[in-house]
Amino acid sequence: MTEFRVGHASGTDWREAASACLAQIGPNAGTLGFLYVTDLVADHLDEVLDMFKSGTGVAHWVGAVGIGVCVTGKEYHDQPAVVALAGNFDVSSFRVFSGVTSEAAAGMAAMECDGAAPNFAIVHADPQTEKMERLAMALAKRVESGFLVGGLVSSRSRNLHIADKVVEGGVSGVAFSDSVIVATRLTQGCTPIGPKRAVTGCQRNVLITLDGKPAFDVFLEDIGEKLAGDLNRVGGHIFAGISVPGSDTGDYLARNLVGIDTQSKLIAIGDYLKKGDSLMFCRRDAKTARDDMARMLESIKQGLYAKPSAGVYYSCLGRGESLFGKGKGELKMIQDVFGDIPLAGFFCNGEISHNRLYGYTGVLTLFI
Repeated sequence: MTEFRVGHASGTDWREAASACLAQIGPNAGTLGFLYVTDLVADHLDEVLDMFKSGTGVAHWVGAVGIGVCVTGKEYHDQPAVVALAGNFDVSSFRVFSGVTSEAAAGMAAMECDGAAPNFAIVHADPQTEKMERLAMALAKRVESGFLVGGLVSSRSRNLHIADKVVEGGVSGVAFSDSVIVATRLTQGCTPIGPKRAVTGCQRNVLITLDGKPAFDVFLEDIGEKLAGDLNRVGGHIFAGISVPGSDTGDYLARNLVGIDTQSKLIAIGDYLKKGDSLMFCRRDAKTARDDMARMLESIKQGLYAKPSAGVYYSCLGRGESLFGKGKGELKMIQDVFGDIPLAGFFCNGEISHNRLYGYTGVLTLFI
């Protein structure tokens, strides 16, 4: 079992937060670290990384900037904060990579571990990277399990991530061999409120007809009379869930409703569509998110054969305390189930699980 150390702190400035976090990690901390900082620290990320390399003896680091960061049972927002997780992995069991800005680059990325194909990877990415969905699929093909986990940087300043150095643009991460055992699950922040519908008419991201009927009429039918009578309440509460083809778990991609034309009976969503896609309207609120989080945690717990030694968690910016309430959020739920295991992560501008880009989700990965 790999040994882990975790540290976390906030402060009046970046140096105070980084120093307090570093003191908790200490020297001789291992071989690979995960480092997450709030965007109020972004301009000093090079200095923070140098501090952690020299102060811990850990040569290899990955991580990202987030508007919020998280640790065991706690999250930090709107303050200078630093979270770090360090593990003593066998140096032949992982490989840090970066510079993935195209599908061709994904195919050539140096991800092999001790000369063999990797089994799994944790990734971070600039949200402005073009064709991010295709890059996720291309990188997933490079790992034997077909599974990536990670998230897109969220920042009000620079979109920085870490791959042994501070990088901008594209995708970076760390690939692991099959000697590193992990368990991972995804929780959706939404719950379907209507039946699965067939997209029978569309143009780019505009729904024209569902099941052969005007999209807006179907929408009103599915959301119910209360919401239909006050469409101003729909924003941020109702989403379109695009079914994932071939999924045996009913998986779907939650996408924003970006426009409703009540006269033409059209609905625009935050993704492109094609005829034959399946779609259902979904509700997002604290109860549905909490219920699905509990389901996910029970599922991953039931599948374990040993107690996890650490974990990483990537959650949507739209979740956290703003959805669950202060002190009652998803980090506390994880802690309630798995105890005080070392855990680190951040709040993302899009989450990655398997080979897809999600929104409004939480992705938990445990090291066994």
